[in-house]
Amino acid sequence: MANILDIIPYQILPIHNGGQKSIAMFCSYLGKEHNLIAVSTRDNNTALAVNYSMLPFFDNTKWRYAGIGYFFKIKKIIKGKNIRYVITEHPYMAWIGYLLARTMHIKWYQRSHNIEYERFRSFNKWWWPLLKMYERWAYTRADKVLFVTEEDADYAVSKMKLSRTKALTVPFGIGQQSVPKDVATAREYVYGKHNIPLNTRLLLFNGALGYAPNYEAVDFIINEINPLLLKQGLSNYRIIFCGKGLPEKFNELKDHSDKNIIYAGFVPDIDPYFKATHIFLNPIVTGGGVKTKLVEAIGFNNTVISSVSGAIGVSPLLCGDKLIVVPDNNAAAFAGAIPQALEKFMDTPSAYYAYYYWGNIVQQMNPLFTGG
Repeated sequence: MANILDIIPYQILPIHNGGQKSIAMFCSYLGKEHNLIAVSTRDNNTALAVNYSMLPFFDNTKWRYAGIGYFFKIKKIIKGKNIRYVITEHPYMAWIGYLLARTMHIKWYQRSHNIEYERFRSFNKWWWPLLKMYERWAYTRADKVLFVTEEDADYAVSKMKLSRTKALTVPFGIGQQSVPKDVATAREYVYGKHNIPLNTRLLLFNGALGYAPNYEAVDFIINEINPLLLKQGLSNYRIIFCGKGLPEKFNELKDHSDKNIIYAGFVPDIDPYFKATHIFLNPIVTGGGVKTKLVEAIGFNNTVISSVSGAIGVSPLLCGDKLIVVPDNNAAAFAGAIPQALEKFMDTPSAYYAYYYWGNIVQQMNPLFTGG
């Protein structure tokens, strides 16, 4: 077993969104294989760390990204715990990973959740070119870069001068190894909680609804897709939205409650909602990176109808008929695909679970943690 340190520059516990879950699950499954310590911000609930230990380390201010004092504190941890491998999540603290690797002769792996500067370019942030230079510097200096998708790895090689030998794909994973067996129980719970007739088909969208790409998707579903479903006469369906932070202008979707719309808000456990769902809607068109909610939804045996942009990074070959891709911003295509998906319902292929199960993913990473 290797001794590994993961540097996480923001709060992930408790889990409220897909990005937090991606890191928490990665650490949990990697911690089953190796001795893993995570250092993160002080607003984490460290008692929720499973199979690894977490140190509440960084201040909750933007200055944590440039605090040279943290380098010396982490250096002491590395010496005391005989750490041989350091991982940095996102590029923002890559400078610490670089200094630790060079001064302590250990391996440094940069974990990329997306091409970060492209995400901020899509938001029209003026400083994205500066982030591009720093991100490229980080990728080219790390011993390995762990990308969530093959597309991101290819992009970094072709556009950011990264050596192909340094680029590895470590996808966002799921905890399921097969189709859920307790769907009936989940539907009884969810349908009962929200007074939904049991013969109703459930459509789901979830995420951090204060995040612009997500609330833009909510707006598209309620004002573009759902009116078409009502017009074409689709019956016995509900669209349920889960997540916190929905802007006040949406008024908790009360104006749409008579149009087959349910706003559940933040739910402590999203799993029963995924299990109860027939179709997951993913009309995301901005934000970059693989959409973790899409990967999870298919793992829970949902059929996903997604925009082209929202499906980037997910292999159609692994998904089979569980992923239906329609053009971006095309409400008619979304509305037209829903009845067809409800009529043709098939289970998620076993190959999907083999590829996306976290246990298999970290097993394939083990060669990274030998010989150092």
